Amino acid sequence: MLGAILFCSKLLMEWAPNIHFIAMFIITFTLVYRAKALIPIYVFVLLTGVYGGFNVWWVPYLYIWLPLWIIAMLLPRRMPKWLAVPVYMLVGGLHGLAYGTLYAPAQALFFKMDFNMTVAWIISGLPFDFLHAAGNLAACTLVVPLSTLLFKLEKQVRKGKL
Repeated sequence: MLGAILFCSKLLMEWAPNIHFIAMFIITFTLVYRAKALIPIYVFVLLTGVYGGFNVWWVPYLYIWLPLWIIAMLLPRRMPKWLAVPVYMLVGGLHGLAYGTLYAPAQALFFKMDFNMTVAWIISGLPFDFLHAAGNLAACTLVVPLSTLLFKLEKQVRKGKL
């Protein structure tokens, strides 16, 4: 279900180039579910491939979300809210900014790009990465309230109240 939420949120935001809630959901799911957050991430990746077709554009999806998940795993689960909000915003924003660079190795491999061509490809995509970073920065303001809600729901489920 969480993977479907990731996928549907991406579809709902396709009208806005590079603006979506994926980083926010990945950070939130990782804070709450830790290693199990890989399940919805890869359900999302699979659904994206099924929907869009498994082609060369899809291959980076196999690894592009892992750095975000790893960084979220390294963050303390219980940070003061005054610190957590800017930290999650920064992490999401940096992932958005790095997206084109993370995507570049697959592009270089599939399209036989040399180093200079790859750097040029990354630079030409920077305006989209800045937009992606700004969107992630804004979306990640929701990590604290969403993770708080998921923690409470998980606690109720464990107690058998839901």
